[in-house]
Amino acid sequence: MHSDNIPEVKLGIIAVSRDCFPIQLSERRRSAIVEACAKRGLQVIEVARTVESEADMAAAVREATEAGANALTVFLGNFGPETPETQIAQRFDGPCMFVGAAEGDGNLIDGRGDAYCGMLNCSYNLGMRHIRAHIPSYPVGTADDIAQMMADFVPVARAVIGLSHLKIITFGPRPQDFFACNAPIKGLYELGVEVEENSELDLLVSFKEHEGDSRIQAICDDMAAEMGEGRYYPDLLPRMAQFELTLLDWADAHKGSRDYVAFADKCWPAFPSQFGFEPCFVNSRLVSRGIPVACEVDIYGALSEYIGMCASDDTVTLLDINNSVPKSLYDEKVAPAYPGVRLTDTFMGFHCGNTPSCKMCADRAVKYQLIQHRLLEPAGSEPDFTRGTLEGDIAPSDITFYRLQCDSEGQLRAYVAEGRILDVPTGSFGGIGVFDIPEMGRFYRHVLLEKRYPHHGAVAFSHCGRALFDVFRYLGIADIAYNQPASVPYPTENPFE
Repeated sequence: MHSDNIPEVKLGIIAVSRDCFPIQLSERRRSAIVEACAKRGLQVIEVARTVESEADMAAAVREATEAGANALTVFLGNFGPETPETQIAQRFDGPCMFVGAAEGDGNLIDGRGDAYCGMLNCSYNLGMRHIRAHIPSYPVGTADDIAQMMADFVPVARAVIGLSHLKIITFGPRPQDFFACNAPIKGLYELGVEVEENSELDLLVSFKEHEGDSRIQAICDDMAAEMGEGRYYPDLLPRMAQFELTLLDWADAHKGSRDYVAFADKCWPAFPSQFGFEPCFVNSRLVSRGIPVACEVDIYGALSEYIGMCASDDTVTLLDINNSVPKSLYDEKVAPAYPGVRLTDTFMGFHCGNTPSCKMCADRAVKYQLIQHRLLEPAGSEPDFTRGTLEGDIAPSDITFYRLQCDSEGQLRAYVAEGRILDVPTGSFGGIGVFDIPEMGRFYRHVLLEKRYPHHGAVAFSHCGRALFDVFRYLGIADIAYNQPASVPYPTENPFE
């Protein structure tokens, strides 16, 4: 996605060579990879210096950095020098991937490189030095193979770079009885993410200072154009535009040394009565521009959304894993249209209205928060300050449901599950959709419940589980769960069920 809040990956390639092998073998193979990348539209910075020694390593990293590379492929064109090749990742300020050359571009006497063997020693040395690096599932290949590995590495690198320059800005204490959102922030620092926690009063003061801002009308016009006539409250637009400016200006003023931001804001119960609206529509607009705004001060929800945007190169959303699909709806709408989908594979993902309008069905509109209206406004009254949600069914698409979370013991863990949103009318309120994830019933019990994940999950609107899994691996997350097929039981699954 095009957003100033998401990094652009500038991928470099450095070839390495063991001094007892012909250096020309690595250089020739490196050039073939760059050519294969160009054919698929992937621009690569080819570092001319081939690394045989520590001095070469320092010069090659300097060359890559000066050329603007912020991610590297370290290419073993032959066996490779174990110390300097791993020092590249130690010295370079950015994510690195290690791959090796397959044989076949010469004879097996003067043209054999033994990178298949060299990758073993490379991995061993990375471990000894405690260096994080990405190694593909099968890291040895031809020029075309490695060009594909490099293309697959780009979204992983984008997420790693983004996190290393990310600040999550929060407003308000996390809501009472929403302990699921009260995760320790210790894990953020372990990931290299900065956090700035503020009071809800700080946000209110800044909001009031933006009253009458000359930019409000232009944002009102943009909001109206986004929704279309009859799908918004005209009197509400100035307040929501004022709030949007408040968040954007706060991000600019509080980035500090960081390049990218995400928000985790308190949105109830005090917010609507004091600000005069629900913030959901504004939240949806910001995330569509690459700036996550997680509900209910869900810090790890904001973190997960940001990772998903980098991995999928698209906008995302944050939803409650909310309610089961009624059997009557399943029998009438799901089963006839989707043979093979079981009731326990389905659930409804919901939130008050933070999903970007571009990912919703055509009937989406700015409405009011039904639950908050019951709670906060007089019975039988017309909705007033509980207006501002973006409601409608979420459009059918492939999805990846995922989350990175710090548990109560301070351990980082994650889950990833691919599925889809079904083309089934929900007949409900809020931003909502019917989700189908294979073996969801077992995943719900033996991952989400067993590992005590919160009710919020991030949603990417494509199948990007592979990239997300590799991102979590790169970050050092030891526990990465997924929706296992029936043939692979969970450790806690009763074998006699």
